[in-house]
Amino acid sequence: MRAMIRPELPGPPRLRYRACLAVYAALMALAEPSIRRYFLRRAAADPAYGEHLEEREGRGERIDVDVWVHAVSMGEMRSAAPLVRLLLDEGRRVVTTHATPAGRRAAEAAFAPEIAAGRLAVRYAPLDRPAYWERFFDGARPRTGLVMEMEFWPWMIEAAARAGVPLCLVNSQVPGRSFPRARRLARLFGHPASRAAAVFAKSPRMADRFRDLGVTRVEALGETRFDIPLPQAQIEAGRLLCQERRVLTLASVVAGEESVFEDLAKALLADPQPPLILWVPRAPELFEATATRLADKGFRVARRSEVIGADLVPTRPLGDIQIIVGDSLGEMFFYLAPASAVVVGGGFVEKGAHNVIEPLSLGKPVLTGPHVWTIEFPGVEAKAAGVLTVVSDPANLAQAVRRAMDDGSAGAEAFHALHKGASRRIVDAIRPCLEDRA
Repeated sequence: MRAMIRPELPGPPRLRYRACLAVYAALMALAEPSIRRYFLRRAAADPAYGEHLEEREGRGERIDVDVWVHAVSMGEMRSAAPLVRLLLDEGRRVVTTHATPAGRRAAEAAFAPEIAAGRLAVRYAPLDRPAYWERFFDGARPRTGLVMEMEFWPWMIEAAARAGVPLCLVNSQVPGRSFPRARRLARLFGHPASRAAAVFAKSPRMADRFRDLGVTRVEALGETRFDIPLPQAQIEAGRLLCQERRVLTLASVVAGEESVFEDLAKALLADPQPPLILWVPRAPELFEATATRLADKGFRVARRSEVIGADLVPTRPLGDIQIIVGDSLGEMFFYLAPASAVVVGGGFVEKGAHNVIEPLSLGKPVLTGPHVWTIEFPGVEAKAAGVLTVVSDPANLAQAVRRAMDDGSAGAEAFHALHKGASRRIVDAIRPCLEDRA
């Protein structure tokens, strides 16, 4: 491992890659005014987009940390949390960077005591321009960096190499759908991942793809989402939510697939023993629109905020309600816990399915649509193990859900347990960087 991760990063990229970097830097300079206008537009709905804008230029209070962790938004921060916790438990100082207020808020909520004690700092990531990243690295002086998921920002990676900061891509994957194009670009110009100190891929299959892109320092260390601690209070409250009828949870429903789930709800609610449906939109901006749309379609709908208190206890009987819209953040395990089956959203639109690991951790039967390229790992493995059902035709979804609710999901928790431990493997892998630098 000392040979894989070292402060001295090897060889300059090929000349064509250098030329691409220069062109990309010029394009980012031209795009920056538009990006700033985007932040200001978003600030109309979420004022946090208009805050700490100096951090988008790499500015901010000078800090001196051991590890920098980049987690774009809420999902990536949840993946990073087990890693960050292990690092803090070892006495390491950490800075996290984010692209969205949701990611920043997730870090602030998860590590408030550590932030107050000065052991962890939270920043917005700089825009991907060389001067901004240079300023960030000069101000934070991290010994190493961990970048979550598929963040292949060219100047972030290049600036880390030039600053002597070993940057490791974590939970990394190259989906099969995008791999042919990535390989063509790598052959022509080189791939940004080849300038990282190491790539810690989700699976051996993903590791092989990175090697094909020209990355030489690759290990398959797994997926940190399997290490997320289960929030027992949410789980217990969820199990008590509705004990007189079965529950179906539609988790992370995205825009564009509502009609699929409306048809599913109509079919299941016409059954002799209809379930209670917990419909959890993926994004907060969908909360109100979803509740209004379902009510207009004739469903008996309640918002979670209307019928369930802050203590996660119903404030009134739920017997007359057909669908509860989950209009809250950070409570997914509460919505998953009472489910007899879970349909994970995103799979019925081109953008692809979302995280199936959380329902598997609770031993739930999990279903999703045909667009599973975003969760190739662990989707392929979960399907092969019989703990994930991929429904290609929405017309067959209702029957598949009925079957899953009747049969359960033997093996889901065992599948989850089998894939735990990536966070510890990653921390062990970067330890030479933390110990070798003065």
